[in-house]
Amino acid sequence: MTKVMVTGGAGFIGSNYIRHALRSHPDWEIWNLDKLTYAGNLANLEDVAQDPRYHFVRGDIANAKTVDSVTNNGFDTIINFAAETHVDRSIHSGNEFLHTNVLGTNVLLEAARHHKVKTFVHISTDEVYGDLPAGEFAKESDSLKPSSPYAASKAAADLLVLAHVRTYGLPAMITRGTNNYGPYQHPEKMLPLFVTNLLPGKKVPVYGDGQQVRDWLHVDDHCRAIDIVLEKGNVGEIYNIGANHQPEWRNLEVTKLILDELGMDESMIEHVTDRPGHDRRYAVEVRKIKDLGWKIQVPAEEGLRGTVRWYRDHQDWWATTPRAAASLRLKPPLSLGGGDRRPRPQ
Repeated sequence: MTKVMVTGGAGFIGSNYIRHALRSHPDWEIWNLDKLTYAGNLANLEDVAQDPRYHFVRGDIANAKTVDSVTNNGFDTIINFAAETHVDRSIHSGNEFLHTNVLGTNVLLEAARHHKVKTFVHISTDEVYGDLPAGEFAKESDSLKPSSPYAASKAAADLLVLAHVRTYGLPAMITRGTNNYGPYQHPEKMLPLFVTNLLPGKKVPVYGDGQQVRDWLHVDDHCRAIDIVLEKGNVGEIYNIGANHQPEWRNLEVTKLILDELGMDESMIEHVTDRPGHDRRYAVEVRKIKDLGWKIQVPAEEGLRGTVRWYRDHQDWWATTPRAAASLRLKPPLSLGGGDRRPRPQ
């Protein structure tokens, strides 16, 4: 049995990956280490909570005692999804981003080295490259030019991973995914925010002119890419993961698609003051991950419309706060040094 520790597994991408991994790898045992912040929700994994191959431990990746206790169980692989990710929150205050994204990553790296973990995959973001002019695509070897405190904290974490590879020979790799979307994404992010605004009749706030370009990557395609990196990737390498849809999707176009899927018109759009330092365009070169045999399987329009329908049809999920998830009848978390015995209401 292959033992895998997933950090941040109660969040959006992490929970989708755990579900994917349990389905795709019957010989895997997965331990989920998650702090259960506002964006971590055990309801995301309610359907797999009783699987005997799945274990949950509540804990902070920046708590060295907790991480050491969990990692002492002997893991083949660590996949680090745990991160503070919302740019607007980082602009308001960057302290939690430094705590989790930088200190937390370093604690995990030290534990992986100490316990001789065979593979460490760090999940990063295309935002570390910063704004790109039209027609250009960021390569893995490009300089990092983060614009927000969030992106800067992820860039710092990437550099720590590479330093551990170079200095200690840690068998680590980095993935940099583009704008993920799909089920179980916290309603502070654009697509679920817009759907959850529109269904009760509220307008949607579009930053500036809405012409910002994002590369929309379905979370299922992202999960498949991570598996390919685990199977075929090389230690010390960085792999961009993006859909590279042509023509490119602008935020205003995605907004109109959401409105169309819900049978609403553009009168529901409210243009608001743009975010400070807002990057105009993200785009990545994906040759390296394609050379490993990966390609997208979810076309943008199909995936975006399907995701809108998911939020429309799962109002019970997004109407339930992360606090309420603590009271669900889920398998209790394991208690290991520094971890709480069970999720408690905040």
